[in-house]
Amino acid sequence: MTFLNKLIASLQNIAEVGGPVVMTLMAVSLVTLAVVLYKIWQFSAAGVGRHKALTQAITAWDAGDRPGAKAALGKSTSYLAPVVALALDAEGRDDIAVASASERLEAEAEIRFARLERGLRYLDNVAQLAPLLGLFGTVLGMIEAFQALQDAGSQVDPSVLAGGIWVALLTTAVGLVVAMPTSVALSWLEGRMDAERVIAGRAIQTVLAPMGSKPAAAAKAGGAGQPALA
Repeated sequence: MTFLNKLIASLQNIAEVGGPVVMTLMAVSLVTLAVVLYKIWQFSAAGVGRHKALTQAITAWDAGDRPGAKAALGKSTSYLAPVVALALDAEGRDDIAVASASERLEAEAEIRFARLERGLRYLDNVAQLAPLLGLFGTVLGMIEAFQALQDAGSQVDPSVLAGGIWVALLTTAVGLVVAMPTSVALSWLEGRMDAERVIAGRAIQTVLAPMGSKPAAAAKAGGAGQPALA
């Protein structure tokens, strides 16, 4: 008997002993695993965390190298590249236009974040509700155990009570087994998204207000305040 067959047999035995609650938790765990694998694939396909060319473009733009920034941005495969490209087009506007452009760019970035965050709410619900569902199964099992104890009357067999208790506690254990890995995966995914928001915010603000434009702007302002030479 192979390891896989033993594993399947063990899962079938747990499902039969645990009843509907355990079978529900096992079904939820399969869906949760599929969601986690999909999110990992989605993050990889979108280039989450891979912003080398994008960072080079932002750095070049901040230093005043406009051609170099656009060339580096053209090599980027990041999902944030279109947002940064829109930010490049907003250069040279007045303060009011820049503030409006910043809000628009942040909204564009949030649309992309929302796509990547689909499914995280489900994982959060599983992490919170799986232990409660397991506890609910334990309560039902304890009720059945004490009913069996009552039906036994004066001829109480301790093994009957002990057997009912361990079967009842099985659902709580399964609920925790489902919830803990889900919580870890959710924390990792949310951490990645928090980092992405920081990168997007820095990119937008750097493009709209680059350090390389300050000396030129100051010189322009200083020249405007000087009287014209005869």
